[in-house]
Amino acid sequence: MTVMPYSPPAPSPLAAFLDYGVKKTLHKWSARLASSFQQSDEKGVVTSRYGVKMRANWPDRTFQYCRYATYGRVLSDYLARQDIPFTFADIGANQGLYSLLAAQNPHCASAIAFEPVAATFALLSDNIALNGLSEKIQPIHAAVSLQSGTATIATDAAHSGTASLRDSGEAGAAGTEEIRILGIAEVDNMLTGTLPLVIKIDVEGHEETVVEALVASAHLGRIAAIFYEIDSRWTDAAAIEAHLRAAGFTRFARFGFGRHYDVLAER
Repeated sequence: MTVMPYSPPAPSPLAAFLDYGVKKTLHKWSARLASSFQQSDEKGVVTSRYGVKMRANWPDRTFQYCRYATYGRVLSDYLARQDIPFTFADIGANQGLYSLLAAQNPHCASAIAFEPVAATFALLSDNIALNGLSEKIQPIHAAVSLQSGTATIATDAAHSGTASLRDSGEAGAAGTEEIRILGIAEVDNMLTGTLPLVIKIDVEGHEETVVEALVASAHLGRIAAIFYEIDSRWTDAAAIEAHLRAAGFTRFARFGFGRHYDVLAER
């Protein structure tokens, strides 16, 4: 059993309310306000408050949150403070923030970033190059699931992080796109090596399926930690935890407040 050397403590209910219910909400609105004064220059490059370079994408709320560190420091600190060799897998990488942060840690041997939406994938690839990390991060233009195939995903250029397989058929979707899906057998062929795996999952309602795929992976024994998003409106947190406990994960730390929060699962 591989245990990562640094694990952040879960906050108390009061701390969670202050950090996520109050501070994070204020940070979101501050990011939107600050971004409203920026020029929408698609060719510009900015340095995020997380310390990585990113192609400017000011109309996109997800980019705004990356630029102004609205997502908090739990996962960024977790990745920065690992001091043993590891591999990072970013499922739902968006523009690549966490792949870039993982790859900046000299103990990260490699990273693989899965992003299915074409416009977002282009930004991911650009950001990898901007940070000189093309030799370390492999971008994959696809989603991850149990079986390979194609699907229709709902997209929103104003908030790329909300792209979802869950509601692609709903009339309220801003746009749709046909995407490639890789089943776990194909993903397994990409997760080469023997180092511990740290995995981030942010797939807007497809989390349980991705977790089921990872539990079926030939690399399950290598997976030391999974950081995943929960939104109680469409994600069954208890079911995901049950899958992971059955696979040998014993520690679950919750970060967030209300119906939308993150969980770090470790062995």
